Amino acid sequence: MIKFKKTWWSLLMVIALITITACGSGETASDNGTNTTPGTVGSAEAEAAFAKGKYDPPIEFSSVLMPKKYVQGDTKENNVHDRWMLETLGMKHKDTWYPANDDQYRQKLQLAIASGEKLPDFVSVPTNAVLTNQLIDSGQFIAIDELFDKYASQTLKDHAAAHPELWYPFTKDGKKYNMPIMEYTDNDDTLLWLREDWMEKLNLEAPKTIADLENIMDKFKNENPDGLSPDKVFPLAISLKNNTNTWMGQLDWLFGAYGTIEEQWNKDANGNLEYGSVNPGAKQALAKLAEWMDKGYIHADSALWDEGKSAESWTAGKAGILPGANWVPDWPAPDLLKNVPGSKYKAYPVPAGPDGKIGTKWQNSGVNASIMINKDAKHPEAIFLYYNYMLDNLANPAAGSEYEYGFAKGYDWDIIDGQPTSDKEKIKDFSNEFPFLTGPARIPDLYMKTLVKLANGEKPETPYEKQMAEFRKPENWYAGKVVMSQIDVRKQNYFTGAATPTMVSKWNLLRQSEMETFNKIIYGNLPIDAFDQFVTNWKSNGGDQITQEVNDWFKSVSAK
Repeated sequence: MIKFKKTWWSLLMVIALITITACGSGETASDNGTNTTPGTVGSAEAEAAFAKGKYDPPIEFSSVLMPKKYVQGDTKENNVHDRWMLETLGMKHKDTWYPANDDQYRQKLQLAIASGEKLPDFVSVPTNAVLTNQLIDSGQFIAIDELFDKYASQTLKDHAAAHPELWYPFTKDGKKYNMPIMEYTDNDDTLLWLREDWMEKLNLEAPKTIADLENIMDKFKNENPDGLSPDKVFPLAISLKNNTNTWMGQLDWLFGAYGTIEEQWNKDANGNLEYGSVNPGAKQALAKLAEWMDKGYIHADSALWDEGKSAESWTAGKAGILPGANWVPDWPAPDLLKNVPGSKYKAYPVPAGPDGKIGTKWQNSGVNASIMINKDAKHPEAIFLYYNYMLDNLANPAAGSEYEYGFAKGYDWDIIDGQPTSDKEKIKDFSNEFPFLTGPARIPDLYMKTLVKLANGEKPETPYEKQMAEFRKPENWYAGKVVMSQIDVRKQNYFTGAATPTMVSKWNLLRQSEMETFNKIIYGNLPIDAFDQFVTNWKSNGGDQITQEVNDWFKSVSAK
């Protein structure tokens, strides 16, 4: 499955925490007189490592790695990735942390920040402005400008140059503090997954408008092709527990049909930033949701459902529409096919509102995580050596290379019946959950371009295209084409900076008021006009000041 959860105002789980230290007690791997001053750019040892492509002799490092699936007798302390890393790059783990879960690690990291405890040399974090700002303010991490200019791969440099906004969350006082980790662009863009067998049996056409979608929901509920009684069918599977602008069961597409994207900062007609949840269009979207709740198109337990739980009603055959990303065929669609024999599903574009408006959220920068480097790191360049190799060799492998079919034979690819394959259904104990220090290497636009090519019936030519043709399902290919057909409707979240002063003190209460008010309106416990009072209160309780601060920040970064 390829999925990522991204909300900038709340602290998200940390992906991994990486520490590279010298061998022994703070010394280099070899006492050969090389420059070992912490943070030194261009030391003799670093130059030698980049010239050769590995550290020789090896360096040792510790890391914090989240739980992974280990097969073939591997363990978290001894696995195919770590053996590869030592042989290929001259790096190995020492004193690595293995927290039981993300919450445990997050607590440990926050405690270290609060107490002033020395943090590890390399810290990998999601694109989260609050957390990044805390780490910068801890004083334990260096600006990476010089390191990036000297050591970053051309692939990463080119992407950063094309998308200067990716630096916004990582910059303070004109200095860059995080090495960006690239992610597939448009991978989380919203589309609608409909029960195609129901569509066919009811002779229904693709929904082009919200009115069309309402007709489909009415048919799904009251003329259910599987013979389910209306009280057993809740056509639209959504999540109202945490955020509505999220990664599955999301509602950005509905708010977009009324001219706004909730829970993010959009540009208004004058080019200023406004919070989408207080735009008048949000009131229209809430009115529509209240209507759908009243008609039973939405399950009454949706306020208790997180993203995964919302998907369960779809996979159980009780819902016919699941808002989600292109990767739904990988998860959770297999559960639908297992639970409901004869079921089919298909991706559809998001519909337009009554005035022709249409829009969804947009993952705009092609970055989903970053790495910060401790000021005391003796090999600050080491993470660049690692990531450069990943980008150059694994992100888009060359034909005939050792990575032509995957990372590791017997894990994410194997020889079956005399032919190489990456089909997870054919490989015993298949696993592609490798403890990569930077996560999987990805070239931002490669994934969607490949899906569109496959959906158009073109023959896969490169190793990457062949892997995608085998690993991704045709429904997934088609979904990528649907996403790219609506690329112009994606709405960027323009605020990616650190929490503003007023946000720090008042944002949590504003968000709590927003969620409570919206849910009460949706459930009919408040009239729709309660939205107007919510907006008034939001503005007077800090919203106006936050809006000013957000716009001041945007002008400061966009003017550069």
